[in-house]
Amino acid sequence: MGRERETPKQQQVAYTVEQLVAFNRYNPDILPDLENYVNDQVSSQKYSLDANLCLLRLYQFEPEKMSSQIVARILVKALMAMPAPDFSLCLFLIPERVQMEEQFKTLIVLSHYLETGRFRQFWDEAAKNRHIVEAVPGFEQAIQGFAIHVLSLTYQKVPRTVLAEAINIEGLSLDKFLEHQVANCGWVIEKGQGRGQLIVLPRNEFNDPILKKNTADSVPLEHITRIFPILS
Repeated sequence: MGRERETPKQQQVAYTVEQLVAFNRYNPDILPDLENYVNDQVSSQKYSLDANLCLLRLYQFEPEKMSSQIVARILVKALMAMPAPDFSLCLFLIPERVQMEEQFKTLIVLSHYLETGRFRQFWDEAAKNRHIVEAVPGFEQAIQGFAIHVLSLTYQKVPRTVLAEAINIEGLSLDKFLEHQVANCGWVIEKGQGRGQLIVLPRNEFNDPILKKNTADSVPLEHITRIFPILS
């Protein structure tokens, strides 16, 4: 995908979107290419924050050409990139009057729920606005991945019910999901109180104080090598 121009020899040279963004980012002529690239990111489940930010900047200079559908897709893709701060970076470039449109207010609410770990409210709100989020394939899986990331930073063991609420999966579907995680990701299932289950998550420096202490006590090699000239 790219724009073409004639050379002195009347030959056609195709530019990739990455090249357009790198060398022509303030040229409004590339706006259609960037809009097409957003749709390509959606259909192929790719992602380019740089290209999307470039498009939002061009919309600032050409507000009459702004496509609400394209902007909404950019914001949904940015939500899918959490915990990266992409959503805030994109929102900063969107005029406040545009943010007041209903679909953008919904996406801002969804972002707030994710940032504060209120996953039940997030899934409830997303269910009311399927026309927005389901327009982008892979949305549900990306948010589930983010929810698991948040849980793994907090818990060594998480009740099955808490996990089910965070990733919005229940019953047999949750059983199959857990089987996959146990086989491939080092999860362990323990019996909890009553008939409940506890999901043991892999230890990391955030959910295990011992690992955190060991990480804090270790000194990177490059720091040690910098000391040698000072001591000599």
